[in-house]
Parts: sequence; structure tokens; C-alpha cells
Amino acid sequence: MIRENQRLLNYIHILSDGLLLFLSFPIGFYIRFYIFSGHISIPLRSYISVALIYTVAQLFTYAAFGLYQSFRRTRLRVELLRLWEATLLDALLLQSLLFLSWGVNFSRLALLAAFLFSVIMLSLKRVCLRRLLRRYRELGYNRKHVIVIGGGRLAGRYVNEIKTDLQLGYHAEGYVAAEPEPGMGDLPWLGGFDSMDELLERRRPDEVVAAMEPEDFPRTQAVIAACENAGVRLSIIPFYADYMPSNPQFDDLNGIPMLNVRHIPLDNWANAFMKRAMDIVGSALLLLLTSPVMLFCAVGVKLSSPGPVIFKQKRVGRNKKTFYMYKFRSMRVNDAENTAWSKKTDDRKTPFGAFMRKFSLDELPQFWNVLKGEMSLVGPRPELPHYVDRFRNEVPLYMVKHQVRPGITGWAQVNGFRGDTSIKGRIEHDIYYIENWSLGFDLQILLVTVFGGKFMNDEQMTKAGR
Repeated sequence: MIRENQRLLNYIHILSDGLLLFLSFPIGFYIRFYIFSGHISIPLRSYISVALIYTVAQLFTYAAFGLYQSFRRTRLRVELLRLWEATLLDALLLQSLLFLSWGVNFSRLALLAAFLFSVIMLSLKRVCLRRLLRRYRELGYNRKHVIVIGGGRLAGRYVNEIKTDLQLGYHAEGYVAAEPEPGMGDLPWLGGFDSMDELLERRRPDEVVAAMEPEDFPRTQAVIAACENAGVRLSIIPFYADYMPSNPQFDDLNGIPMLNVRHIPLDNWANAFMKRAMDIVGSALLLLLTSPVMLFCAVGVKLSSPGPVIFKQKRVGRNKKTFYMYKFRSMRVNDAENTAWSKKTDDRKTPFGAFMRKFSLDELPQFWNVLKGEMSLVGPRPELPHYVDRFRNEVPLYMVKHQVRPGITGWAQVNGFRGDTSIKGRIEHDIYYIENWSLGFDLQILLVTVFGGKFMNDEQMTKAGR
């Protein structure tokens, strides 16, 4: 039943997109010539003709960008980014074709209004659709029925996730394992591995999820064959999932698929160039704009307690290279400044230092670190060498954060992992950021850092380490 519902939903999804795209042109025409007024050199019917061709082309582009596939497991931010990229691409192509074919008689303002209307309405439609489906699934409708293969830790973790997060819309009917497993709770045991063919034919689930432990790996071929014979979709959670990135990338070596265990978008020189350009321009402007505030802070620090105005501390940065990170001194000079974290209630803080920390004014000199190339505006926070030596052996994947420049703010910080908080949670968020980096993601983090607030509920940090 879920397949028929999904197909019907996709048809409605595509038709509503087409309607909004088509309507954007007469609406853009109306905005340009009736709200702003002006001489109509090309009649409305010409815009309608272009709208018909553009709508069909745009729908094909959306399909090519994967916008009509199931987004049940995909973040809203990713879907909207694909939508904006596809819409911008076709808008630029349309503008170029109109210029080459018909000259410049079509109103650029009318086309811009049409483009903005379509982007805004299509984005709002997807936000509303997600919320509607989330509520619908929480009530028990539009669920995918799955059978889990395996009864170990990975299988238990998967079942717990879909039970906890009802908006995903998955319902586990039971699990297949050599024998009943206590770790699967009250989920029904459906039988052993030898019963898979008969079980899949009788139950006809929407999906099979194989989450087998290393000792069951030899059964993989039989599981795949059973699912293919039954025509059931199979998803596999490999037993080494804890070491995989959230968005795995594969290379092809003469037909041999090779998994990149750690894919980092900033390894791409174009991405690295864009991020560094934003850092240079942003830090230079911020140094200029905040200079009066920094002068005020410098005077306040000097008057608050004896010692230097600028506190510099050795930190570990990109490629494990150490550098001196600058801050306005917010504490009295003490012997533990290079080995101890600061806390919310710390008697080492001066009253003026507490004031600066409340508004993060003590971090302003780090714009100079960014301009020098030692740090970035956004990235994992740099750590003291003392703690790097300690955590590299205690926290899984801890050293991955040193493959990019550290930042003044980051994904972990906007989600509450600051100062003396969970290292494991902080690293999970840092790795999520590293593997999912984009300029848009950086801008979102900066906006949340400055203005506060949170991301969409279904896109938040509860999935950061997955």
C-alpha cells in the first residue's frame, strides 16, 4: 500500500510544482506592469508561452536533481539547497536563451519576480509538506513496514531509532535472527535465516533492513538473494557503520567500488578557496567594524586586574599544527590557564571578564587568527595540546577535527557544546559539520551564533552523529 500512496503523492507533488512554476510568470508580469507600472512591450500571452516551456524543463531538472525521490531520510536543508540550485540553473539558462532568441524585450524585472515567487512558494510548500507528513506519520499513517535482519547491537540501535523518531514513518514488524535476542526488546522474532524466502513472500514488507553483526557476514549473499527473489527493497547497515561518514562516497576502480571512509568536502580546492575567501573578507570587515568595541574591552581588561590585555594560548589547529589563539583576558593570571577549562561558575573570572564572556566579546581578537589563516570563522573549536593528547586515545574519531581549520564558532557550539560539556557530543557534531560542509551551512551557523534560535526540529543535532 505504501508504494501506491508514494506514487500518488509524487504525482500530486510534481503537478503542484508545475502549477506554481507556471503561475509564477503571469504573477511576475502582473507585479512588473501593474504594481510597478510600465509600458508593456511584449503581451502576456508571450510570457505564458515561455512559462509552458520553462515549466516542463524545470520539472525535468528537478527530477534530475533527485527532488522527486523519497526524502524520508534526507534533511530539509539538503532538499531546499537542491531546489534552489536547480531553479537558479534553469533561470540563468532561460535568461540566456531569451537574450539570444528574442533579444532583451522580455522584462528582466518580470522574470526576476517570477523566479523569486517560484523559489519562495516551492520552498514553503516543501516546509509545509514535511510538517504535514511528520504529523501524519506520528499518528500512525503513511508508514513503511520493514523487517529487520539481525538481532545484535546494530539491529537494536536501528529499531530504537525508528521507534523513537515516529516522524520517519517506519514500523518494524519483527526481526530475523538465528535465535531470539534479548537486546531486541518486545519486537517479535520472526524466525531464523533459513525462513527468509517464505517469510518475505508471506509478509511482503515495504523494505528489509539488514543490520547483521560480523559473525553473520557470510549470510549476506543469501539475504540479498532472498530480497531480490521477493522483489523487496534491501538496505544494509554494515557492521563497520560506526567508522563510516554520514554521507559515504564511493570511487570506482575498474568496476570495483571503493568506499572512502572519510569524505571531506573541504579537500576540494574550489570549496577550500570559497571558504578561505569568506574568512578573509569576513574577518577583515569584522575587525574594522568591531574595533570600537575591542578598544572598550581592552580598556576594561586593563582596569579590571593586573596582567596583559591579550591572553594568548597554545592550541592545536589544522593538520595538528599548534598556534597561539588570542582572546581578551577574562581571568586573573593563574597557574592553570593552560591545562584547565573555564566553567560557568569560575572564581578565576574577573567581573569585567564575566561580562565579556556573557556576550562572547573576549573572542573578538580571534578575527586576527582568522585573517592570518590559523582559524576560520566557522569550524571545530581548537583544543589545548594537553587535552588533545588525552582525548585522542579516549574519544573515537577525535583527531578527525584536525583535518580542517578550527573556528571561532561551530555546529557543536550553536547546539550547546561549549566549555566543560560532553566531548563525545562535541566531536559528533564536529564530524557532522566536516562531512556536510557547505557555504550555506556556514552562513546558517553564523546567523544562529549572532541572532540565536534553532534549526528545524527534524534537522537538529539528534542526528548529528549518525
